[in-house]
Amino acid sequence: MKQIEKIASAENFDAVALGRMAGLGDYAVALSPEVSIPGKVFAGSALNATGAEISFQSFAPGTQTGFLHAHRSHEELYLFISGSGEFQVDGRVFPVSEGSAVRVAPAGRRSVRNTSSEPLVMICVQYKADSFTAEDAADGVLFTEPVVW
Repeated sequence: MKQIEKIASAENFDAVALGRMAGLGDYAVALSPEVSIPGKVFAGSALNATGAEISFQSFAPGTQTGFLHAHRSHEELYLFISGSGEFQVDGRVFPVSEGSAVRVAPAGRRSVRNTSSEPLVMICVQYKADSFTAEDAADGVLFTEPVVW
């Protein structure tokens, strides 16, 4: 199984490389000895992320999640970067494709499938629901010094 490559790290950042999105099929997430999800990799731990989890996943043509799932307290944001397919939340099915974004509340029972002849590639960001406030929206700090490369 392919491993995430750490490309840089210091006190205030971590950077990793997963390789080309076409190579996501070389990854797999083992949920248990009997259940493995091909084409998926979690990157939050490798990035030392403290407020969210992020995963990258590629569905081969004709494949699907294979199960419904929900969360106790985490919302998920799905960002589709190539391919096309269908997403299901609470029994409602709708199309997704490159450029689609889907937010699902914790209790939403969700699944995704590839209905096309090319890989369906997505990024999923998982974070605690109801945790972003108006104060957070104004959290950025701009500096006046020029950027030096």
